[in-house]
Amino acid sequence: MDSPPYLSVVMPVYNERNHIQEILKRVRAVPVEKEIICVDDCSADGTWDILQQEAQDHGVRIFRHEMNQGKGAAVRTGLAQVRGQVVIIQDADLEYDPGDYLNLLQPIKDGKSKVVYGSRFLGSRQSMSAANALGNRMLTIVANLLFGVRLTDLETCYKVFPCEVAHRLNLVSPRWGFDPEITAKILRLGFSIHEVPISYRGRTFAEGKNIRWQDGFTVLLTLIRFRFFP
Repeated sequence: MDSPPYLSVVMPVYNERNHIQEILKRVRAVPVEKEIICVDDCSADGTWDILQQEAQDHGVRIFRHEMNQGKGAAVRTGLAQVRGQVVIIQDADLEYDPGDYLNLLQPIKDGKSKVVYGSRFLGSRQSMSAANALGNRMLTIVANLLFGVRLTDLETCYKVFPCEVAHRLNLVSPRWGFDPEITAKILRLGFSIHEVPISYRGRTFAEGKNIRWQDGFTVLLTLIRFRFFP
């Protein structure tokens, strides 16, 4: 039996035909032993065909939802499949740079923290709208008040934690609520969260950005729910 990889990369995917090969190429280029787990959330643009080829050519582990369930559901499916020591969540577009993986993993390797988040507000940001930045900051402040922590970027994609923790999260939020749910449950398990700077190049709505201001209410309600209820 092959030994488990050090890193498990969980990538939720939905209609990313134009980006999926490039992001997978960038992830593969990171010099760390890894497995890549892609969960296609019922894409309708040919993404699944590309993923099947990537599985054949490069050993990417692929899973598919037969109906669209949301990003949170795709992350949940991926986390259930991880086999490595550490897991990182990776979006399938090109907003986040896998070149930041080594910096994200270093505090874990050094024993400084078991959980690391990549903060866009400590690093360099390009093309993040003022509305998105303000909304994120406000929700992060709420999270800090509720949980007594000092985070700077609640909604970051780059969340890194032991795979044993992944199996204890028992996520239930199918869509945008999964980010605050992960954070809430990690904190309730007694782990502290260490942040490191990352780079970020946000895409516009014309390029496929699909988060809406209404999603902020989902995040807020999720924070309150998992602060006071199991």
